[in-house]
Amino acid sequence: MDAQMKKGVLEMCILYTLKDKELYGYELMKSIRHFFPDVYEGSIYTILRRLNTSGYTQITKKKSLNGPPRKYYSITQTGLIYLEQMLAEWKAIVNNVAALGIKVI
Repeated sequence: MDAQMKKGVLEMCILYTLKDKELYGYELMKSIRHFFPDVYEGSIYTILRRLNTSGYTQITKKKSLNGPPRKYYSITQTGLIYLEQMLAEWKAIVNNVAALGIKVI
């Protein structure tokens, strides 16, 4: 898959994963890599930093029983709006591809 397309899809998937619960970075990375095993750990953390800088996520540090405090990521209201836009665009792309006669699962 094209790197730019993958980046956008991963961004959407990360935000979607965070829409109902907050997760710490490693937990989120494991969840995403389950579906995208060829994605590097560093790529996911890079996207998380960018989403946080853009105001789409926020970080809360919480104590950990096994080491330093963990950074928990959650989606912001701005992030939810951005996710809705991304999902609408994704659905339009899928519908347009299907309209061309290309079978989309």
